[in-house]
Amino acid sequence: MNKKKWSFWIDRGGTFTDIVAKNPKNEIIVKKFLSQNDKVYKDAASFGIINILNKNNQLNYNHISSSIDEIKMGTTVATNALLERKGESTLLVITKGFKDALEIAYQDRSNIFTKKPIKPQNLYKKVIEVDERIDSDGNILKKLNLNKVKDDLIKFKSKGFKSLAVVLMHGYKFKKHEELIEKIALKIGFEQISISSKVSPLVKIVCRGDTTVADAYLSPVLNKYIHNFTSNLTDSLKNNNKVKQSVYFMMSSGGLTSALNFKGKDSILSGPAGGVVGSVETIKTLGINKIINFDMGGTSTDVSHFNKDYERKNENLVAGTRITSPMLDIHTVAAGGGSILKFEDDRFQVGPQSAGSNPGPTCYDNNGPLTITDANLIVGKISPKYFPKIFGKNQDKPLNKKKVITKFNQLKNKNKITKSIEKIASGYLQIASENMANAIKKISIQRGHDITKYTLSCYGGASGQHACSVANSLGIKKIVFNKYSGVLSAYGMGISNVRSYRQKNVNERLNYKNLKNLDKAF
Repeated sequence: MNKKKWSFWIDRGGTFTDIVAKNPKNEIIVKKFLSQNDKVYKDAASFGIINILNKNNQLNYNHISSSIDEIKMGTTVATNALLERKGESTLLVITKGFKDALEIAYQDRSNIFTKKPIKPQNLYKKVIEVDERIDSDGNILKKLNLNKVKDDLIKFKSKGFKSLAVVLMHGYKFKKHEELIEKIALKIGFEQISISSKVSPLVKIVCRGDTTVADAYLSPVLNKYIHNFTSNLTDSLKNNNKVKQSVYFMMSSGGLTSALNFKGKDSILSGPAGGVVGSVETIKTLGINKIINFDMGGTSTDVSHFNKDYERKNENLVAGTRITSPMLDIHTVAAGGGSILKFEDDRFQVGPQSAGSNPGPTCYDNNGPLTITDANLIVGKISPKYFPKIFGKNQDKPLNKKKVITKFNQLKNKNKITKSIEKIASGYLQIASENMANAIKKISIQRGHDITKYTLSCYGGASGQHACSVANSLGIKKIVFNKYSGVLSAYGMGISNVRSYRQKNVNERLNYKNLKNLDKAF
């Protein structure tokens, strides 16, 4: 690293955006900002960088690109777009006769006893069936009608479609037709074109198709965010391009890639992946190789298993969408500091809904609901003096405990609960801890691992409040906290390496000659 420059490592989570900055003297500066705070800023990450540089007399928009060596970042932007179905309107181009193939998929039902199963919403809005066909040996059975494809694409382009996903039969092996459609779409002016032979060149049209559609659906969202993020740091297009060259994003696989190469299909676990890398790489220095990573943030809790090597999955089902792309095997449960507390059906309930950063928990003083954070404040596991003073109307107040006490009393009186508010809060916390312990059991005990021999590596802003109760529930005897545990996902971005993953389908008879030929593919 150039000693005269700054480095910024950022995790943009659902509730907080964590920033770890390294100044030219190699000193670490840590800051937390609410991810959503529209009254003060549009984007927490760029605002945080400007805030840090400004306080250190380093802010000059004309030279900001020359004062920053690198920005390494994880973001939930694409994840949220997928979960909330707020990606770019996407047009699917597929071989004639397979219009419904991705919707029908494998006809599996996640809950076979549901009387009225709810199918996940398709990521594509419209479909063009292309009258073409290449067989599994590469013979062209039906030649591609370029003029008809061009007319169809022009028609949908005029209707406002900017994003295109091209998935043809046997396209993973024979890409000629897909590439011809890509050339036509480029000339017509489609802004995002994802073809399966580039995005996911693997057998199985459903997985390959879903991955390609997800890439076309999410990449524009990412590109827009990256452009806005870098634009906030500069005053000209020229400087914006310079900043982009120094920005790297965390992929779901646990490796970094340039902002210029960051694709939708690789972004689903962008934030949590940084935490896993940060946890594992720092705890390994203690000689510990059996690790349960426990990341409790404001919106959710992410857990993963490590035994001498990272565990990755190649086929993943995320929000009803099959994505064939290397991802760290991370299990997420909707239990975080912002999980909303309810009393329904005569019982305490926690989540899955979250108060997020806006309005946030009651103690954030923004008319938010009661949450796990508020319960921890009541029982004394949170001390307001150690929290940043970024709450209230002017974002300059500490946590408001008085409002939390009032709301817990209202809950108690409304539901005629005889216990004290401290006992009520403890009950909610016990439920949350059990939910998180069950998530850890899924990735450990249910896979045959003796969890009592593992170390619980705790990080995320809320993990310290639940670490002991979760460990007790699981029989884990050792807990480790990193010096930067509250911002370890951001720290993990900084100690991660740039990586590149390639996929290729090899369909050959298994013999010594073909095994030797694999060297070329590798």
